[in-house]
Amino acid sequence: MDNSSEGQVVKQRRGFAAMDPERRKEIASKGGRSVKAENRSFSKDRELAATAGKKGGMSVGPEDRAFSRDRELARAAGRIGARRSKDQG
Repeated sequence: MDNSSEGQVVKQRRGFAAMDPERRKEIASKGGRSVKAENRSFSKDRELAATAGKKGGMSVGPEDRAFSRDRELARAAGRIGARRSKDQG
């Protein structure tokens, strides 16, 4: 619950946020291993993944798309993605 002291509200951390960082990392790492690679449809079908990404992007209105409003943000994200792709490939 919230505790108040001299008009200030102090929130207690709950759930995942309250856990030890190592425990959070351990739990989060299991998410990527929950499905075998051969059962991941996007890893087998790049066209399916691209179509899903386009549909997801279309569900957000133009005024809410951060990259369309901030070209520098989009460029920075592209550079980061390219760098990671290059490092993994």
